Amino acid sequence: MNWKEFIDKVKSNDLKSVYLFYGEEEYLIDYSVRFVKDYFIDENFESLNYVVLDGETIEFNRIIDACETLPFMSEKKIVIIKDFPYLLKSKPKSEGVREIDVNSLSNYMHKLDPYVCLIFTIKHEDINKLSSVYKAINKVGDIVEFKKLKGKDLNSWVEKKFNSFNKIISKPNISYFIQQSYYFDSNNKKTLYDLENEINKICNYKPEDKEVTKDHIDAIMSKSLEMNVFNLLTSIGNRNGETALKLFNEIYMANHPVLLILHMIVRQLRNMLNYRLLKEKGYSDNDINKKMNISTFEFQKVSSQSSNFTIDQLEKAMFYCLETDKNLKSSSMDERLALELLITNLCYKM
Repeated sequence: MNWKEFIDKVKSNDLKSVYLFYGEEEYLIDYSVRFVKDYFIDENFESLNYVVLDGETIEFNRIIDACETLPFMSEKKIVIIKDFPYLLKSKPKSEGVREIDVNSLSNYMHKLDPYVCLIFTIKHEDINKLSSVYKAINKVGDIVEFKKLKGKDLNSWVEKKFNSFNKIISKPNISYFIQQSYYFDSNNKKTLYDLENEINKICNYKPEDKEVTKDHIDAIMSKSLEMNVFNLLTSIGNRNGETALKLFNEIYMANHPVLLILHMIVRQLRNMLNYRLLKEKGYSDNDINKKMNISTFEFQKVSSQSSNFTIDQLEKAMFYCLETDKNLKSSSMDERLALELLITNLCYKM
């Protein structure tokens, strides 16, 4: 079950006695917990009917106490257990819950009263589906997985967030905002909380402006190192040395280590070379993407930028990078100058 299906179940008053909420999108987990709480519990009696427990230290008897105390002036009693260690693949660090309690808990879930809704929340994907607790939840209640939003769902969420500030934003600029947010970057654990924070900043940048433009987004959103390197390589591919050097110096002034910048340049050049070699062998883009095992966004950048280089040029670029790496590690050459010479060579000597 996904989060939208769960929300529909709540609206239909079709609530089971126990759930597991898990996944990488913690914003949606928090949203769904708030939704079920607000739907069934009057805020005036929240302290009596809504209980949050720490799964790493909780004792079995405390769970029983929370679940068997009757709701007061409410149809439901909502009990949340966060980060219950015996639902994880990794070995629990806490000794707060004993194995015998876990087995007792698994059996107890079959006896929950209909007024109880017990929800376990795990804000990542490291779930042990072979555990007795997981099996009991799956049998008695439901498992809800919270994946990152995609496609129309994500676009709609972004648009509604901007609209909540009385702002309008075009569909191309929604796509540009998502691209600049690096929400799908596998190396960054971005969530909708991060996107919400960026939206707040953009909307407060020029509150008098009704429409959010690309200029608003560029003015506020800080670009990741990877995005800056993508832009740098685009300028190199276009043989625009002046812009490439300007971009490098902006990255350098942001205090990124020079060796890290070089590593990122090498990584993208290597990805472009791999793409060109596989393309020459007749592989389709879909097959190449699977073989390279990089994010869809990164693959789109790599496949687009590689058209600016031949295989020979990319191999030569890798040689220049190797020479720069040697100079940085074995000589007293100024590191900033070394990278500027590399960029000049990549723009004008290939």
